Amino acid sequence: MSPLIAAVVLVAGLALLVVGADVVVARGSSLAARWGVPPFVVGVTVVSIGTSLPELAVGVNAALQDNAGLAVGNIVGTNLVNLLLVLGLAALLVPVDVDGRTLRVDLPAMIGAAVLLLVLCLDAELSTTDGVVLVAYGVGYLAVVLVPVLRGGGGGGDDPGPPVEAATDGPGVGRQVLVLVGGLVVVVVGSELLVGGAVDVATSLGAGDVLVGLTVVAIGTSAPELVTTVVGTLRGERDLAIGNLVGSSIINIALVLGPTVVLAPGRITVPGEILAVDLALLVAVTVLAVPAFVTGRRLSRAEGGVFVATYLVYLGYLLREIA
Repeated sequence: MSPLIAAVVLVAGLALLVVGADVVVARGSSLAARWGVPPFVVGVTVVSIGTSLPELAVGVNAALQDNAGLAVGNIVGTNLVNLLLVLGLAALLVPVDVDGRTLRVDLPAMIGAAVLLLVLCLDAELSTTDGVVLVAYGVGYLAVVLVPVLRGGGGGGDDPGPPVEAATDGPGVGRQVLVLVGGLVVVVVGSELLVGGAVDVATSLGAGDVLVGLTVVAIGTSAPELVTTVVGTLRGERDLAIGNLVGSSIINIALVLGPTVVLAPGRITVPGEILAVDLALLVAVTVLAVPAFVTGRRLSRAEGGVFVATYLVYLGYLLREIA
């Protein structure tokens, strides 16, 4: 495949991923409203998991195609994009408030997920058992957050608000489910095109799968989080802006990379450059970002600028390979 055609395929894959994820989130939210699910539950489940579908589809496809560098690099790169670039841009637009539940539940869980991944990767590979451990961590996180809410509590301390009244207008449930399934199909097709195009572009430019996974694919699959966060921030929806990003960062490691490792044929080798640089940076950024969240319980424009600048420096470091 020529570089031009590969680039077109890659862009087409990214476009389908974004469109498919948007459809999944929109229809899922609509169904949740129709069934009277509280808004907080919708945000934690439908939005966070829905916007992580591109990463899941890309990871599973990459693993099945024996592109381990792309599978692992995508998750590490996406979380760096989410925490530094997307969150930073959101704070540059409007200082982002952080609620008490995020400080008490989500931030510790985010740090725990990053540290757990680093520990599991210390032997330079991820086994099926490691994948099961990651999935169990993700299920445990969702249980800690959702069980108190579904029982009428605050899911970590903050009141999620009363259950919404079930909607009765709009398209029927059957039609919405079909559209939701159609969105999932689009996500899968988009991931197939994206992985194939990314590998071909990497080959033509002399760059490895790891670099493409950490840059082009990571930024592309973070597009749903970027759109959701910017819109949520501008509308003053702090749970959507912060909770989605922090929640997605946990889900990406536990419930995206975990199933990817479980479904992969054999063990996934963790490239040395990811373990020594990118994964170590992710843990450092995750831990060092906590003071920014805690001070004043908001992320200021200045702190957002530091986040974005840090990502641009990191991106420059990555691109030096093909400069």
